[in-house]
This record gives sequence, structure tokens and C-alpha cells, in this order.
Amino acid sequence: MLIQIAQFILGLSILIVIHEFGHYLPAKWFNVRVSKFYLFFDYKFSLLKKKIGETEWGIGWIPLGGYVKIEGMVDESMDTEQLKDEPEDWEFRAKPAWQRLIILTGGVIMNFLTAYFIFVFLLMTYGKEYLPNENLTFGIKTNILSDQIGLQDGDKIIQIGNNKPQKYRDLSNEILLSVGENILVNRNGNELEIPITAESINQIFDSKEFTEGKLPIIERHVPVIISKINKGSTAEKFGLAVGDSIVGINGQESHFGIGLREFQNSIVTNSGNEISLQLYRDGAEKTLSFSIPKDSLLGVQLYGDAHYYDYITEEYSFGKALVGGWQEVGGFLNNYIRQFKLIFNFETEAYKQVGGFAAIMKGYDGSSWNWRRFWEFTALLSIMLGFLNILPIPALDGGHVVFTLIEMISGRRPPVKVLEIAQMIGFFLLLALLIFANGQDIIRAVSG
Repeated sequence: MLIQIAQFILGLSILIVIHEFGHYLPAKWFNVRVSKFYLFFDYKFSLLKKKIGETEWGIGWIPLGGYVKIEGMVDESMDTEQLKDEPEDWEFRAKPAWQRLIILTGGVIMNFLTAYFIFVFLLMTYGKEYLPNENLTFGIKTNILSDQIGLQDGDKIIQIGNNKPQKYRDLSNEILLSVGENILVNRNGNELEIPITAESINQIFDSKEFTEGKLPIIERHVPVIISKINKGSTAEKFGLAVGDSIVGINGQESHFGIGLREFQNSIVTNSGNEISLQLYRDGAEKTLSFSIPKDSLLGVQLYGDAHYYDYITEEYSFGKALVGGWQEVGGFLNNYIRQFKLIFNFETEAYKQVGGFAAIMKGYDGSSWNWRRFWEFTALLSIMLGFLNILPIPALDGGHVVFTLIEMISGRRPPVKVLEIAQMIGFFLLLALLIFANGQDIIRAVSG
């Protein structure tokens, strides 16, 4: 929890500062006066502040974002007294519309550029490892979530809606974003379509396994293959060998092998009892029966899925990473827009999955300080913040952009009173959304 909180605060602080610099730098370039630059909000007082030149730099005590106070602009401060006089040359309102548009969009542009350069760095440093969907040799393993849709063990997913997912990790998300479409699967050599209904997706959303993040909708089947046997263990005593692949327990066989979770649960359940294991050794089927001493383990180590499946690892040169960075940004942005649309599909209960600060914090790795995971999620968060900020909602950058575009098209500036009212409406809309999103976090925590 402490690691998650620290990563969340660090990641969000970095993105807020970079976003605000996106407004600050073009404002200074066009000789607009910036009186304040704050990380977090400083209502009534600030934690730290120092004035350098005409700008007060500081850290506020309300960690809900940050801001730059650009003179001559109706912003979060709602300070319109200065707008009653004729505009000064150094004010935002005195500048041409195209310059104001650049200042307004600078924060969002910086968000997307930040994500892009993080992805370029990650691709060059770590490359990209993934499991191609076509390499799921034995198809998928279903669980309580995928059962709601009608998928079965061994199904090989060919297409979801109009998309042919290339990677295993994209399957679950693609299903959620394809309500009303069909899943084309190969089942025992035959192709059939399975509809993705709003009802089945709602059942998934209502599942505790999904809301707590315990299960993905689609799992890869990971068979048990023994990689090591401890000396003097039960497994050694009764003849298990390295390389044995377990395909059945107590007479219940699976044509594509017993899964790790199923195997581990069976060992615990049968502690102190007789157990029969069906396995393959050197291409031949064999059965071993023995009793597991009570409260004892078999004493084996097992291969993970990376050994069993053919993963692909791509290495990236500088030039390839420059292209790949845009592909990463574009792919995630497309998925995020689809998720945003799903929230407003009221046939589903996707709106219940909206989360606030606690949900965002869970995106960071709480088990250890993993810099790769930290930067990956920070890049994704930067894209989310960029997209949300450009929405045409008053009080957001996108709302200011809309009024500026109207001015550029019509040749007339909206009255200050209109901008002031729009700013207030936008503020209350954002406050309501903030309360709703964080309220959903609280409901999930209490019900869990």
C-alpha cells in the first residue's frame, strides 16, 4: 500500500507539472504574464512557495491537480476583476486567437508527448514481449467470468467483432469493448459465433472476481510440467520425474492438460488421502497412485507458462522505437476512447466500473518498486489525462479551446460573463464526477 501511494503521488505529480509546463512555456514564448505555477491547489494557503521574477512557484495542500495562473484569462481562480479594464499587451486576452489556442492545447500536447517518449525509452530498454493469440496451442481456459459469455475450455478465438486480436493480453479487454458484437471461435475444428450481450457483460461487471481484479475474462491454459523434484520428497518417493506433464487427477482427464491452479488445489484437498495422477512421460501415458502425507507437499517445482508457450520478444533500435512509440500511444488512446464510450452505453453497467484515485493507484505495482511498471502505467495515465483534458467541458482545456474556435470562426469573442458562467458550470460538473468516481471506490471497498 505504501509503495502504491508513493508511486501514485510521484507519477501524478510528474504529469501535473509537465502538463502545466505545456501551458507555461508557450505563454512565456508569446510574452504572456504567468503569475502562479502550482503543483496541487493552494486554497487559502500553500505548503511551499517562492517568487522568481513575476511568477510564484509553489506546492498547494489539496492534491487534486495543479494550475498556472495566466493573466487575462478566465480560469479556476474565477478572478475576473482584472478583465474589467482594457487588456494590457502582456495579458492572455490581448493575444491573437491562434496564440491563445497554442497556449490552451499545450498541456494536452505535453501529456501525449510525455507518454510517447516514455514508450520510446521503454521499447529501447526492454523491448516488447508478448504471447501471440495464435500461439495458444490448446485454446483458452474458461473461468466463472468467461462462462457467462458461453465460451468453453479449448476454444480458439479467431475474431472479436471486426478485430482480430494479435496478442493474448488483448483478448479480455477486446471482449468488454465489443458489446453487441460476436466472438468467432474454433471449437473442436468447427467455427461458430458467440454473441457478446449486455446481459453477459453486466454479469461479469457484477462479479466479485472481476471487480477485485482476481481473474481476467480470458485465461491461457497453463498445464503442469514438473521442472524439479526436491530430494527426499513425496514426489521422489512415488516416482514422479522431471518433465512429467500432468493430464489427469483421480480419473478426471483433460485433453489439453491439468492447469496449475487446479493441480495445486487438488494437492491441498487430497492431503492425507490417496491420489491418482495421469501423466505423460516421453510421449507415453502413465498412471501413478499414492497417498500424500497429511499437511505435506509433493515437493516439486513447476514450469511457468513462459516455458510452455512460444512468446515473442521484439528488440527495438532507436529508429524502430520512434515509430513504435506512436503505435503504443495510438493503440492505447483508441482503446481508452472505446472504454469511454462504453461508460455511456446504458444497456451495460460499465459506469459502475468508473474509479477515482484509489482505482488509479491500483494501477501501480504495490508488491515492489518496479521502475518498468511505474513508467508504463505513468505513460498510460498521461494519455488518459490528455484525453480527459481535451474534452469540450467548460473548466477543462477542451472547453476553453471550444470558445476560442468559436471566436476564430465567428470573428467575435464570447462575453466575459458567458465565460464566467461556463467556468462555474464546468467546475460543478467536474466536482460531481469527482465525487461519483471516488464514491464508486468507496462502495467497492465497503462491499468487498
